[in-house]
Amino acid sequence: MNKMNNDEALVVFSGGQDSSTCLFWAKKKFSKVHALTFIYGQKHSLEVEMAGKLAEKAGVDFHLMDVSFIGQLGRNSLTDPSMAMDQEKPEDSCPNTFVPGRNLFFLSIAAVMAREHGINHIVTGVSQTDFSGYPDCRDAFIKSLNVTLNLAMDEQFVIHTPLMWIDKAQTWALADELGVLDIIRNETLTCYNGVPGDGCGHCPACRLRRAGLEKYLASRSEK
Repeated sequence: MNKMNNDEALVVFSGGQDSSTCLFWAKKKFSKVHALTFIYGQKHSLEVEMAGKLAEKAGVDFHLMDVSFIGQLGRNSLTDPSMAMDQEKPEDSCPNTFVPGRNLFFLSIAAVMAREHGINHIVTGVSQTDFSGYPDCRDAFIKSLNVTLNLAMDEQFVIHTPLMWIDKAQTWALADELGVLDIIRNETLTCYNGVPGDGCGHCPACRLRRAGLEKYLASRSEK
């Protein structure tokens, strides 16, 4: 095990709007940043390619890990091409875009990698404000997992969630503050249908992203 370095961070990085904003946030906060991207059986592998390119542009170390077993554990519309995607959140359950255990696995694997690299800061782009009904994006889950990981490995990891209490408009504002608004808008992939940039405009992820952008741009023009 390497000695822990308090000035390095590992970002769980999908190449979408939220994790990309967090990547540039981490670059402002830490002297060295690593990006960890996962292949988990997602239908749109383009996001992995775009994540690699964006990590290179940002000048951070890029790590890619295949954890395709996650997509095989249960049915969801992000990994199963035969399943029609929920357009709205069902009243009594998670939308079928929820991949059970995804953040649990991602953050646990990230902690193991961080430990091996001597890193105790882990960054993730989850948000309880715009969490689409996903239980593994809630603050209580992140805090609980943080304690569990520390106990499991006898380390002092700190999981940072810069977007936890802000909405999509505020996320765009943060990207602008970091000087990467155009990069986040044009060089990330949030769309569930695999369309880069502004996306397809129809899926839940695109509608949320677009509404946030329009709200932020409107507020900026009023100043």
